[in-house]
Amino acid sequence: MYRIQKVSRSVLIPIRGLQYYARVWGEPLPGQPPLMLLHGWMDVAASFQFVVDALQADHYVIAPDWRGFGLSASGGADSFWYPDYLADLDALLDHFSPDAPVNLVGHSMGGNIAMLYTGVRPERVLRLINLEGFGLPATQADEAPGRLTRWLGEVKQHNSGTLSLKTYPSLEAVARRLMKNNPYVSEDKAHWLANHWSAELSPGQWSILGEAAHKVINPQLYRVDEVLAIYRCIRAPVLMVEASDESMTQWWRGSFTLAEHRQRMQQVAKLEIVTLPDCGHMLHHDQPEALAGLIERFIAQVAGT
Repeated sequence: MYRIQKVSRSVLIPIRGLQYYARVWGEPLPGQPPLMLLHGWMDVAASFQFVVDALQADHYVIAPDWRGFGLSASGGADSFWYPDYLADLDALLDHFSPDAPVNLVGHSMGGNIAMLYTGVRPERVLRLINLEGFGLPATQADEAPGRLTRWLGEVKQHNSGTLSLKTYPSLEAVARRLMKNNPYVSEDKAHWLANHWSAELSPGQWSILGEAAHKVINPQLYRVDEVLAIYRCIRAPVLMVEASDESMTQWWRGSFTLAEHRQRMQQVAKLEIVTLPDCGHMLHHDQPEALAGLIERFIAQVAGT
């Protein structure tokens, strides 16, 4: 089992009628912005433990579980909307850093949320580090009827109890699932993650700490022109960190390419792109020391220290 180097404390915060859970490492430091870490889809805040352990300097680090993931409540939602994540993040920043901007790090879905938020609330983010948050393939208006029809069907399926997540017979089985999905992650880290990524909610059945409603399709189309307009409003310097494994190619099978992603990112005024070697999409599990070094280097470089 992986041995943590830095111990977090648990915090529950009332956010927009929900009890939000966050892990916090360290204490507020005079003159130093908090570092907020945003996890991806079907992940949890504990996922950042390895990176936090690898940070060389002292930092005040906050990592929330998004609504309906980990230990954060969802209020019984039967689908999830990106605007809610933006409003949740806005409220979280009001709680943890009401008077000063933060350094924001987001992985995958969390990276996409961070990009949108930084465009619409540019004064709240000092620096942004996007870890594999590529956005989505472009959609067209004529897809709207079919998407809404599918959404209605999936919401009905969820509310009938027929939409569910796979369960596992043991914690060991959860760890094996993590290692199967990510061949780069070490066995000790996989076992540590399994203990925070899942829970034994009934005897002999370990369940992922993510609600099944997250599988319901987003009824909103992904309009690239709107996304690019938001990107152009980002004032913070942005570090885009990509994994050498090029997971986009595997996921989208040509419907959205790395070249298209990088073209979109050119709308960001202050941009640096780095490819991290020997890792996959879960690069914060695979190369935590290298990633922690990139984060601290970027912060120091931008701060001019």
